[in-house]
Amino acid sequence: MDSVDLQVLKSACDWMKSGHRVVMATVVKTWGSAPRPIGALTAIRDDGMVVGSVSGGCVEDDMILRVRNRELVQDKPATTQYGVSAEEAQRFGLPCGGTLELVLEPLKAESGLDKLLAHVERHELVKRTLNMESGLATIEPAVNSDQLTFDEKTFVTIHGPRWRLLIIGAGQLSKYLAQMGQALDYNVVVCDPREEYADTWDVPGAELKRGMPDDVVTELNLDGHSAVVTLTHDPKLDDMALLEALKSPAFYVGAIGSKKNNDSRRERLAGFDLSAGEIAKLRGPVGLKIGSKTPPEIAIAILAEMTAVKNGAKIIETIEMPKATVAGCTVT
Repeated sequence: MDSVDLQVLKSACDWMKSGHRVVMATVVKTWGSAPRPIGALTAIRDDGMVVGSVSGGCVEDDMILRVRNRELVQDKPATTQYGVSAEEAQRFGLPCGGTLELVLEPLKAESGLDKLLAHVERHELVKRTLNMESGLATIEPAVNSDQLTFDEKTFVTIHGPRWRLLIIGAGQLSKYLAQMGQALDYNVVVCDPREEYADTWDVPGAELKRGMPDDVVTELNLDGHSAVVTLTHDPKLDDMALLEALKSPAFYVGAIGSKKNNDSRRERLAGFDLSAGEIAKLRGPVGLKIGSKTPPEIAIAILAEMTAVKNGAKIIETIEMPKATVAGCTVT
């Protein structure tokens, strides 16, 4: 499953190779309640085909018309704004008078899109520096702290997996979580030393490591852009990973299992060299309470909670529905 940015880059490259003129637009600045974040991409072909989004659709309609008429941008990169006035905000469907500033780039050989795409497909984090006067773009390695910047002369964008997800266990749930995680731009690594699970791992793009979980956590040198989720249901494996992950700067550490099992897990962890604060970082049972039952539903619940934590959103505890009883027996 491709990320949105990867889809834009792939389509733009394919269109250029087919001889089409392509304009790529990137959100560089927003004011008010803009519908898409800074860095959002879209590519528009000369016949009106479009991939990606910078506004949710309304601004794209105007851009498509202007690209078809060769009115939007000519031979070198330029900027444009939408929604500056209340009239324009209403016309383009921007909420609450939001305003977008876009960098528009007519793609050509000097844009280096093929090279950029190759790096991104190898799950490498890179920064692309665009010279607004010449249209020449250079690509070099980036680090997680790098940010999109624009000073009217150069435009620097960051591409590739800025976030990492380590999954302990290569079972069915892990496959759904890995696929969905990649769609959210996570660089996914799966750890499982058990041959019966590792030998059947078949999710493209998700690296499999067969080492012991604690060794793999240490090897990855987790940072604040990392998440760890343990899914084996085997304390010998899950706890090994948690002992190292909870001491790391990882922004999210979660464990599968019931509340009872996770309470027992916390008691076990307290017997090791973990502080109360480190143990308190553990999210278990993992995921938001949305009534998940099937593996894909549980994967959605986990990623929803991860997204909320990553974005600093307040997580509102849902109320669990009471279990029904039939003839004195609890129905689950």
